Amino acid sequence: MRKILASAVLVFVLVSMLSATVFAASHETWNEVVDEMEDVLNESYDIYVSGDAKAAKDQVDVAYYSYYEKLGFEKTVMAHISGNRAATVEYQFSFAKKAINAGSSNGEVRASLDELIKLLREDANQLDGKKESAVSVFRSSLLIITREGFEAILIVGAIIAYLIKSGNKQKTGAVYWGSLVALGASVLMAFILNSLSGASGANQEITEGVTMLIAVVVLFYVSNWMVSKAESAVWTGYIEGKVQSSITKGSMFSLAFAAFLAVFREGAETILFYQALLAGTKTYINMVWAGLGVGCLALVVIYLLIRFMSIKLPLKPFFLGTSILMFVMSITFVGSGIKELQEGNVIGVTPVPGISSVDILGIYPTLETLIPQVVLLIATVITFVIQIRKWKKGRIMKAPAADKPTGTR
Repeated sequence: MRKILASAVLVFVLVSMLSATVFAASHETWNEVVDEMEDVLNESYDIYVSGDAKAAKDQVDVAYYSYYEKLGFEKTVMAHISGNRAATVEYQFSFAKKAINAGSSNGEVRASLDELIKLLREDANQLDGKKESAVSVFRSSLLIITREGFEAILIVGAIIAYLIKSGNKQKTGAVYWGSLVALGASVLMAFILNSLSGASGANQEITEGVTMLIAVVVLFYVSNWMVSKAESAVWTGYIEGKVQSSITKGSMFSLAFAAFLAVFREGAETILFYQALLAGTKTYINMVWAGLGVGCLALVVIYLLIRFMSIKLPLKPFFLGTSILMFVMSITFVGSGIKELQEGNVIGVTPVPGISSVDILGIYPTLETLIPQVVLLIATVITFVIQIRKWKKGRIMKAPAADKPTGTR
């Protein structure tokens, strides 16, 4: 694991140094970026009034992909303000495009675009008003790596702990290799997304969305598989650390693939975050590396806590806890994955009043994200109910055997 984390640090450092060109030199402030975005959005309105709704929508996409995303505005807002705020702005882009596609009145389209411009200006004022300091740069760097790496470490750590606790320590190599391959794939994906961002800005969102939804399927399968093992380990009286049951090739592949997706899902985006941070930091470059280093150490500590504290837990609570973690992650990923596809114009946006974005949990105020999460939650509850019934049935069937005297044939 130490080698993998060391490789991660080296990857982020090299890629960020080679490609920290996001924040264009011609833009000294974020308000200058918003000035240009406002011109683009006003042009979108003029085009809409002239009767060309498709061209008007495409112009809103220009503001999003060529400015908000490509120049690192989105990533900077997430790093210095919050992920919830970035989600609010991103959805306002979607709402403006929805008003255009729906053939709304000129006043409604104008109001939607004005609200978007207002949000962008507020963020620009806040970002430009922040006085850069060593502490602020360090904090931003630290938050990026810990926030983006936390979910991956939780998943990888839980899988590794599961293998060790079930007596399959020799098979942990596959999970480590899956994570290492994901780091290399993340570097490649970051370069691809950078090179394609000008030609087709939706590529990043679509790629991330598809990756997350694949991860949902894998995590749901793995969590269901883990919870099915919890009670059987107790029934058979296996001693902790001496479980000899083998893991099938298919199950082992699923565990390694889950680790791969967890790391890959965060890796490319983390690199893009650091590109934006490096390009926007004028003085305290060393604090970027310091925050990255401390953050990686924090992730190592989290991993070690998961790895060694889990050994002290009884098998059943540990297996159940790990399974629940996977279920929660799958529900989070399905919301985040659909949101990415919405940003890529693949899925529509139907707002739900009264609900705020909770970015860290993948909760967003749209029917398209909430309905699949509710369905997955129901499927999770049904899975646990079925499994509990199996456990009860198993106890009843094994009760006579437990009462039989030792040595009886």
